[in-house]
Amino acid sequence: MLAFSEAAENNKEPIVRILHDVFAECETVLEIGSGTGQHAVHFAARLPHLVWQPSELAENIHSLEARLKADGGQNIAPAVALDVTRHPWPFSELDGVFSANVIHILSWAEVEHLFCGVGDVLKTRGTLCLYGPFKYGGDFTTESNERFDYWLKSRDPQSGVRDFEAVDELARRQGLVCEADHPMPANNQLIVWRRSFTPPRHWRGAVSGPA
Repeated sequence: MLAFSEAAENNKEPIVRILHDVFAECETVLEIGSGTGQHAVHFAARLPHLVWQPSELAENIHSLEARLKADGGQNIAPAVALDVTRHPWPFSELDGVFSANVIHILSWAEVEHLFCGVGDVLKTRGTLCLYGPFKYGGDFTTESNERFDYWLKSRDPQSGVRDFEAVDELARRQGLVCEADHPMPANNQLIVWRRSFTPPRHWRGAVSGPA
């Protein structure tokens, strides 16, 4: 039986409605943390003009590959094992990067690695989209997100709902400017950054190994 996420099933259509415009001019988009593959299959079908590149941790790749084999279309690239802390990533010159419900399960050091990796692989004028819950000015947007943060930290103290301002600062180091912040179902956001320039590697806070 294929792995299944009810959350991915519920949010895939609201997300792709926005990605349809955001990735309209993209040719290749990397998905970081493809999970069950439900997003990859749905987005690729709805965005036939681009190649969707799924990725996942090596220990989770077989479950993802099973979904892609069963339901994937011709514009889905083979899944790639990706640990965001190991550089360089096995990609280059990407038009877009997408990730859903990932940065709140990573440690902050791993989030920093993720943004450094995005900085290495994203083209100038490329687009980064992150989906999930965020805090603003240190405050939760809802009580349910505060409870979710408590639950996350009870499992792993280094995880948690991230402050938009701190994440935006990491994006700015990569030459990314916040272009839109879309409220989404279930108290989530879909935040869109566009790369206005590619800064020097030393200025971007580049890293060379695992956290």
